Amino acid sequence: MNAYDNLIYIYNSIRPIIDIAVLAFLLYKAYDIVIKTQGIQIIRAIIIISCIYLVAILLNLKTILWILSIIAPGILVGFAVIFQPELRKIILRIGQKDWLNMDKKKEAISSIDAVLSSAVELSKLKRGMLVVFTRNTPLKDYATDGTPLNADLSSSLLTTIFKHDSPLHDGATIIQGGKILLAGCYLPLSGQYDIKKIFGTRHRAALGLAEVTDAIILTVSEETGAISLAYDSKLHYDLTEEQIVEILNKELPIDEKKPLTEDTRNDE
Repeated sequence: MNAYDNLIYIYNSIRPIIDIAVLAFLLYKAYDIVIKTQGIQIIRAIIIISCIYLVAILLNLKTILWILSIIAPGILVGFAVIFQPELRKIILRIGQKDWLNMDKKKEAISSIDAVLSSAVELSKLKRGMLVVFTRNTPLKDYATDGTPLNADLSSSLLTTIFKHDSPLHDGATIIQGGKILLAGCYLPLSGQYDIKKIFGTRHRAALGLAEVTDAIILTVSEETGAISLAYDSKLHYDLTEEQIVEILNKELPIDEKKPLTEDTRNDE
């Protein structure tokens, strides 16, 4: 038996393991995408329709089978129309995934404490705030009309942007790699129909960006002073400082060689 035959024999021996491992990986990624895009509604609809069809076959309900066969094309079209937002989110998520690096850490983030310090101060003053932490998805197609700053991030600069009625305070500020890239950006508003009516434009914009990108958006409410985070198509309202730090530590890409937070509470 030559070397080639040995390789074929070894491969055939481990092929079932590779097959199961790849299938498990794909199922895990599919589950992750479905959960983060609220695609569970699509799966529920498919299951219900499949159950109806199966019952009709088992009980030989010819009338129901005839009706289903006639309206099947209409069901498919209606399915695509009704669940268009969820299908679009799933496709976007597939394109945003870093499939070969499940836990890759791409850049240093040392700005959590600076943003949180400013958010706490603005919360006490009942001043609104909208800050975007970028991750993998480019935001140039979603954050529009912003003013380029490319300034070093500090709590005092963030507070200055949002504390006063300047032309930049109504829009979003984009943060990446310890820099304030843009300020005064307009974000897409959420298309969710069941969002609470108490949420204003800032919260709808934060949720809207979280629906189409993997960014994490921090908001401060002008009405209540509540600090919230939007990511993975969900809005987490009125979080404590500890909860915000825990979520950002977990979700943001971090360079292990650099500290996660930087004390900028005395910048002012």
